[in-house]
Amino acid sequence: MVKDSTRSKDNFERLLSRMNPLVEQALKRYAWPQSDAPRRLVEAMSYSLQAGGKRLRPMLVLAACEAVGGELEPALPVAAAFEMIHTYSLIHDDLPAMDDDDLRRGQPTCHKAFDEATAILAGDAMATYAFQAILTHVSDPAKAVAAGRELAVAAGLEGMVGGQMADLEGEGCTPSADELRYIHEHKTGALITAAVVCGGIMGGADLQTLEKLRSYGKSIGLAFQVIDDILDETATAEQLGKSPGKDSASNKMTYPRLYGLEGAQKYAEELISKACEQLQGLKMAEGLRTIADYFVARTH
Repeated sequence: MVKDSTRSKDNFERLLSRMNPLVEQALKRYAWPQSDAPRRLVEAMSYSLQAGGKRLRPMLVLAACEAVGGELEPALPVAAAFEMIHTYSLIHDDLPAMDDDDLRRGQPTCHKAFDEATAILAGDAMATYAFQAILTHVSDPAKAVAAGRELAVAAGLEGMVGGQMADLEGEGCTPSADELRYIHEHKTGALITAAVVCGGIMGGADLQTLEKLRSYGKSIGLAFQVIDDILDETATAEQLGKSPGKDSASNKMTYPRLYGLEGAQKYAEELISKACEQLQGLKMAEGLRTIADYFVARTH
């Protein structure tokens, strides 16, 4: 069962206060520290990367690494890379050709703060720099290759980008459970799952443990998007830090449309319970449990 909302949020805040400084340190260390690229491009990249957010994906890398008994320091370049990929996807999602959003994390989106061409290039540069960070700063070649491949698959054709295309094609259509699951497992869930798996890779997990982490990641990734769908209908712009109601306005497939708000909430809770079952036997998995509980307790 999912813990009560207040306790889940308190536990998450404690985890955040422990891991967030590590993530921010990693981003400062590994995100284009001495680039001689055109200043406007670097400023646009930094503007979006430093816009805040909970850094959930890098936290998942670190929490999974910790869960399998690994040291966190070697995993920091990978954690930073996941935030770069996530941020690039947000920059592109907000563009007029996609979701056409003016607000992200409570401030103007990249294309509004700069311009569309700069925003596109900032996303492109960040996407490729993520792999540069891994291949340059992960000292174990086998782990660097394994983590880089995992991230590439999750971020690309068979993951996030493919899911985004399916989401666009689904606008205005009557949703089916299979189509909706495909969209969410790929558009959002793939990167969340890969973050967990890459944390396990960096922590030296064996193949059996990595598969358990993958199952956990798939369940929480889908649950995260289910809750996102709910919040798009129920939360305010102040809570979300972006414009609410975009899914309904675009007539997109969502879990509330499919199951209703109560049914969608129940489904998310079932997914979280299933995810936590995969953590049995991991002695230091409290961080992953905390994140899972928070995913259904969050209000933004």
